[in-house]
Amino acid sequence: MTLIVYSLAYIFTIIIGHYFVRLMLSPYRSDADSGLAGAGTQIGILERIMALTFVLLGEYNAIVLIFTAKSIARFEELKDRQFAEYYLIGTLASILFALLTGLLAAHLLK
Repeated sequence: MTLIVYSLAYIFTIIIGHYFVRLMLSPYRSDADSGLAGAGTQIGILERIMALTFVLLGEYNAIVLIFTAKSIARFEELKDRQFAEYYLIGTLASILFALLTGLLAAHLLK
């Protein structure tokens, strides 16, 4: 049962989380796609996997590592207020989705 819940949590976080973040960002337009094609999607998937893993391990404080790594990589771009807001909406939506999925999975495993 545990393996099924974990597997479903990761699948849900990766696939449905992607659409959730896209839905949250859809009212806003950004030139954030100026980097590698598809890199934003891959980064989002990895951040949700990491956040979900941290939640399932009970290491909530480690989620800060995700924000830190992304902020260092985007430091110069964050000076642009419009980009910074777009970045925060996407990152917060992504982590929120993984956090809620992890909490639900942990609850189901009790």
